[in-house]
Order: sequence, then structure tokens, then C-alpha cells
Amino acid sequence: MRDSVSGGALTEVTFYILLALCEPRHGYAVMQFVSERTGGRLELGAGTLYGALGTLEKRGWIKSCGGGGRRREYVITPEGLAATHGELARLRELTSHAEEILKEVGADGTVQVFRTDADGAGEMAQPDVAPGLAAG
Repeated sequence: MRDSVSGGALTEVTFYILLALCEPRHGYAVMQFVSERTGGRLELGAGTLYGALGTLEKRGWIKSCGGGGRRREYVITPEGLAATHGELARLRELTSHAEEILKEVGADGTVQVFRTDADGAGEMAQPDVAPGLAAG
């Protein structure tokens, strides 16, 4: 798993596994949850899933909660829930920044730059003039 715990970034697979385990599930049910929630875009193989479950259990983010043998069930822990909420906050910040930046891009792909100098505040800058500078 390539999750950056210090930076807070989780892989998409890890994020969906943790979401799946907000209620007790066995491995196959986790695979189904991820596939259904992503419209089939993410399909987990058994090796990938069970490797991830082992890593998440070692981190203390999930724990075994019942079932035995081939139907071992897992559930998220408070630490795993905190990591999931942290990732959600990171994704919200990321999308907020993206939405803010993309609002400045016109439908034709041109970037709309507004002048910030006192004389032209709120006016569109000339395309070949640096933002904030009046055309000379």
C-alpha cells in the first residue's frame, strides 16, 4: 500500500476499503462494495484485498470482529475512522481548490484574469498584458 500516512493521503482503494468496513464485512463483501460504489471502475483481486486488509489491521485501522475460517469479518476502528475522516477533509480541500481555479477558466479554455490594480479593479486584463498591469 502506498498510503502517505504523514501527509494524510490514502490510496483510493484504501479509502474505499475503510468505507466498506464502516459495517462488519468479510472480504468478498468488501470487493462487492467497492465494485458497486465505483460502478465497476475499481475491481479488487483477492490478493490485493487480503494484502490491504492485513496492512490495515497492522496499522490498527481495522480489526477482526467475527466469523471464522473463510468468512472472517472486519470492521473499522476509531483510528481507521479518524484516517477516513482525514482523507475526506483532504479531498474536500482539493476539490474546493480545483473548483475555485476552474471558475477562472472560460468555456473556450481561456483563463480569465482580472486586474487587481486600483484603476482597473474588476476589469478583464488584456490577454498579452501581465495580470494587474495596465496596457501601456
